[in-house]
Amino acid sequence: MEHTAETMIVAGTPERCLAIVADVEAYPSWVADLKEVQVLERDAEGRAALVHFRAGAFGRSTSYVLAYDWSGMPERVAWIQKEGDLTNRLDGSYLFTPRSDGGTEVRYELAVELRVPIPGFVKRRAEGHILHAAVRDLKARVELGA
Repeated sequence: MEHTAETMIVAGTPERCLAIVADVEAYPSWVADLKEVQVLERDAEGRAALVHFRAGAFGRSTSYVLAYDWSGMPERVAWIQKEGDLTNRLDGSYLFTPRSDGGTEVRYELAVELRVPIPGFVKRRAEGHILHAAVRDLKARVELGA
């Protein structure tokens, strides 16, 4: 299992970052590799609690179900994988730290365990793509409406 992280400064408030991350049903409109999102369960506040995703990965389509943990709000949103066809684990989080200039430091962390072993360099390249896209796409979405 690999643990990776990436941090980026975003010109938007932590509240705006959190609002965009919390709107999981809109992900396909701004997350390049996501093809479909379906909320399976919601918590008492109406937030997505269990979500099915279909995404492009390794030249094919993959599906997985994530359980979201909103207890760290507004600074942190986390998730753990409940089901997956290519992965045994796809757990992660966003951490939003306010900056004095009105922006936000966004840290994206991910722990990945694949079902089938692949060469290390291929896995690292895929993880790098996921991490970079996760923060780059969020930054673009936040700053689009900032």
